[in-house]
Amino acid sequence: MNDVQALLVSTGNWHMDKTAKAFASRSALAGLWLADKNSSGVPAEKYRRCWPFHLAVKPFYELTPNHWERAFYAFVPIWGRWVRSQPLPDCNVVQAIMGLGTEIFDRAEKVGALKVMDCPNSHPTTSHGYWQRECDIWCPGQKIMVPRKMFARMNQELQRADVVLVASTFCKETMISNGIPEEKIVVNPYGADTSVFRRREALPQAPRFISVGGAITLRKGFQYLFRAFQLVKQALPNAELICVGGYKHDFRRERPKWEGTFTHYERISHPELAKLLQSSTAFVLPSQEEGFARVLAEALAAGLPIVATHESGATTLVTDGVEGFIVQGQSPSRIAAAMIKLGTDRELNQRMGEAAFRRGAVRNTWQDYGDRLLAEYERRMATRS
Repeated sequence: MNDVQALLVSTGNWHMDKTAKAFASRSALAGLWLADKNSSGVPAEKYRRCWPFHLAVKPFYELTPNHWERAFYAFVPIWGRWVRSQPLPDCNVVQAIMGLGTEIFDRAEKVGALKVMDCPNSHPTTSHGYWQRECDIWCPGQKIMVPRKMFARMNQELQRADVVLVASTFCKETMISNGIPEEKIVVNPYGADTSVFRRREALPQAPRFISVGGAITLRKGFQYLFRAFQLVKQALPNAELICVGGYKHDFRRERPKWEGTFTHYERISHPELAKLLQSSTAFVLPSQEEGFARVLAEALAAGLPIVATHESGATTLVTDGVEGFIVQGQSPSRIAAAMIKLGTDRELNQRMGEAAFRRGAVRNTWQDYGDRLLAEYERRMATRS
């Protein structure tokens, strides 16, 4: 696989740090360009940090946590200028996060490198529509944070890409329905750090459900989860719901209705999250639009049954009735029914948990994720030749 020399490019980590580490272990990493610090463990000589973008965005991130995304997108031109100014390492693959690839694609085309668009979300047209729909229902007048010019940029990059990398079957479907040729699309679900996220040893006595979406926002479907949990409490009064993530501005009208009805952690470390997963009954994520929630793979690796939507990306690894339940995201009654089933039928819960562990942890580490990508890049490059 070491014929591949990949340059990974993004402002934030997303999953690029994990990908870079996997590539580096196979001597296939040409470089990692980020605005975040180097937390991947890749050699320092392979890493370049975009300090101008980091320093421009940081005050907004610290002082206006609910609105910093607007600054992020406003400062993308700073990122673009920095990318154009950097010496290009020897590479035959350039992989960039969707919306952040325009400038590096310009350079990749000059050297004939394979252009890979790494898509953390569904097609931009789908993503915008689904998210705005939820805003219109639950927070009328709220516009999503991503400006339309960024969606235009994403669409242009998707058209230019040689490979469109997605992490779920849902994302693949949205790409095809919006005109992306199927032969360009590669589905590769995210891996899990199985040294941290380990299988639970026992099922808790009282039902304990956990939901981690990165943020409590309308796009993640927490407005439906909280209504579902109301129904769960009627059947299981001792049930607990744990949610991890800070509130987003679009949830401001819903927030007062639900505060105090669940256990809330705004931010926790991966080891702390692993402990919570290992002590839970099931993982629940009724997301309305997602690429593939990384925590789904982590919950599977912990041996938790999953209650999630097709739009969360879960159906890439979860078969309804095997590793958990696939539910309609806008139906609190169906979400609640699945939660109650897993909270009362311990034998079913154990069986689904074992199936979840086999699906999420076995041959699905981040190294497995990287190796699948490298094999695909080798194949694509050979076909081009």
